[in-house]
Amino acid sequence: MTLFHLLLVAVIQGVTEFLPVSSSGHLILLPNLTGMDDQGQTIDVAVHVGTLGAVILYFWSDVRMALLGIPDLLRGRINSQGAWLAFCLAIATVPVVIIGLIMKLTGLDALLRSTAVIGWTMLIFGVVLYWADQKGETVKTADSWSLRDAITMGLWQAVALIPGTSRSGITISAARTLGYRREDAARLAMLMSIPTILASGVLLGAEVISDANFAILKDAAIAAIFAFVSALLALAIMMRLLKSVSFTPYVIYRVILGLILLWISYA
Repeated sequence: MTLFHLLLVAVIQGVTEFLPVSSSGHLILLPNLTGMDDQGQTIDVAVHVGTLGAVILYFWSDVRMALLGIPDLLRGRINSQGAWLAFCLAIATVPVVIIGLIMKLTGLDALLRSTAVIGWTMLIFGVVLYWADQKGETVKTADSWSLRDAITMGLWQAVALIPGTSRSGITISAARTLGYRREDAARLAMLMSIPTILASGVLLGAEVISDANFAILKDAAIAAIFAFVSALLALAIMMRLLKSVSFTPYVIYRVILGLILLWISYA
């Protein structure tokens, strides 16, 4: 891959992974609309590792608390805030892992990688995000995350396996309908991304490890660094903007892009 292609893929993944606009949808659209070669699973794994590093660094205090709570959780004791957070994150990840494996084994994931599907999901779940953001109450904080809410958000997150839905967008929508404040909804959605991206990376990594060579690993390292930097910047900007701006700008982008993609697909 050329440096420009690597940079383009990494920046698209980094910027769109945590914004509610769908990273998978944008990465599928890149070869579909430009004629560029598909970047392949090795680069997919690399950019996921980069974005994973960014969200861990940005939310390190929460991540550290959850990590410190894992030993207690493994002993069957949920007697600290860290153990509770780790437990809720684990429970919230179960639906997406199970449904993701089913889609992978049946080949359904490949069937959904079309411009038309992404157009519809961009449009439909953009409207869902707007409705949830406007109608949702703002009474709950991330520190009051309950098991019931974790299960609900986990089920919504599984819908994001359909390209174009947006994992962050659908989990933020779920959190807003449950009454979480905008910043807290985004915070929970970002924390939920950590075990989800990790599970996805392990699954894809197991498939590509046998084909790895020095040239591919070099490209992967470059892509991971670019993705890390762009994801960290995107996260910082979004979390800052949420103090004064709603999710409406992302909704407008999704609706416009969805309509364009549907026009391209059916014209």
